[in-house]
Amino acid sequence: MITLRKITLENRRAIFNLEVSEEQRRFVASNLSSMASCYVLATNGGHPFPFAIYADEQPVGFVMITYGITGYEIPSIADDGYCILRLMIDKHHQNRGYGREAMKKALEFIRTFPAGPARYCWISYGAENLAAKKLYESFGFRENGEICNNEPITVLEL
Repeated sequence: MITLRKITLENRRAIFNLEVSEEQRRFVASNLSSMASCYVLATNGGHPFPFAIYADEQPVGFVMITYGITGYEIPSIADDGYCILRLMIDKHHQNRGYGREAMKKALEFIRTFPAGPARYCWISYGAENLAAKKLYESFGFRENGEICNNEPITVLEL
């Protein structure tokens, strides 16, 4: 069973040590870098929500949800919207459905509107990352024609 859990003093190192395969590294920042981004966002008026992804009691991944992104180039759809800025499953735990279940849990969390109301959730992704595109489309995300940092934007109406 997949759960999203807060990053704590006890689990932080295990989360920092999770990584994607070598060929996937161009698509996602390290979890340590993502946690640093959370700090920068939080101290500049944003609302980051970093979570460890657990399969039962085993940490298997990381997801970072944001609201009110500041300091980044953002698409027009982003105003007062949620973004799944990072989603990764460790290379040793891929192809078990964990990414799909984590996405489901992330969207359930977003739909509680923890930082405020929103009409949309958006994600940018590397155009060559066909697995990510397929996953996002399976949840109803659709490209809106915008490009941000050379990545297509895909949007879900909440």
